[in-house]
Amino acid sequence: MTTTATEQGLTTVELTKTFGGVCAVDHASVEFRHGKINAVIGPNGSGKTTFFNCVTGMIRPDSGTVRYRGHDVTGRAPHRIAAAGIGRSFQLCRIFPRMTVRENVLAAVRPRGLASLLRSAHDPAEVERARGWLRRVGIDHLEDVEARDLSYGQQKLLELAGVLMAEPETIMLDEPAGGVNPALIDRIATLVRELNAEGRTFIVVEHNMELVMSLSDHVVVFDRGRPIAEGPPDTVRTDPAVLEAYLGV
Repeated sequence: MTTTATEQGLTTVELTKTFGGVCAVDHASVEFRHGKINAVIGPNGSGKTTFFNCVTGMIRPDSGTVRYRGHDVTGRAPHRIAAAGIGRSFQLCRIFPRMTVRENVLAAVRPRGLASLLRSAHDPAEVERARGWLRRVGIDHLEDVEARDLSYGQQKLLELAGVLMAEPETIMLDEPAGGVNPALIDRIATLVRELNAEGRTFIVVEHNMELVMSLSDHVVVFDRGRPIAEGPPDTVRTDPAVLEAYLGV
């Protein structure tokens, strides 16, 4: 039986989440392009991060379905979503500030506690794998530095290295360019392109429109909790609904 593009990738059907009567995600049906760089854009409060949280198990949707590679993963715990092949970063970096850079990357795939982390810290293969991802993101020279002593941009790279340590097929990035200087934005964009060329799918929430339009293959626009447009960047940027909702014209 032939596997369809929908069965390969991540889709949502009528995904809905309300908070105190406010519908943050409103019957959102989205089919992301497997093997491509997808972007999710929209004005503040349009439901992008809540949508991410519903997909990755951080919060449970009220209704609707999340499917990944043909399987219903709706409401699964975050570690089970990660085990299915979906990794994610957060709008505000989630790192262990008093642990070293190397320890942070090792801890990223160790949900079973301190004892497991200590074992992995003495596993030469795991340590070298962690160092390999630190080299890949460009901060291997900082492996013995405590994470709290990194710049914010370097912390973003550290979080990405931790995501990659789990070897996800699909990577969801929540505002990777937020608060980052232009040089590091370029580095992150280059990494995303390289990793995509190696077969990883990306879904990126981002406010930096220049980055979105230059990086993405497919753009989904949210407004008031639901997708209002989608397509290639050149198509989306001229869509009247997008111009009204997102650009305010």
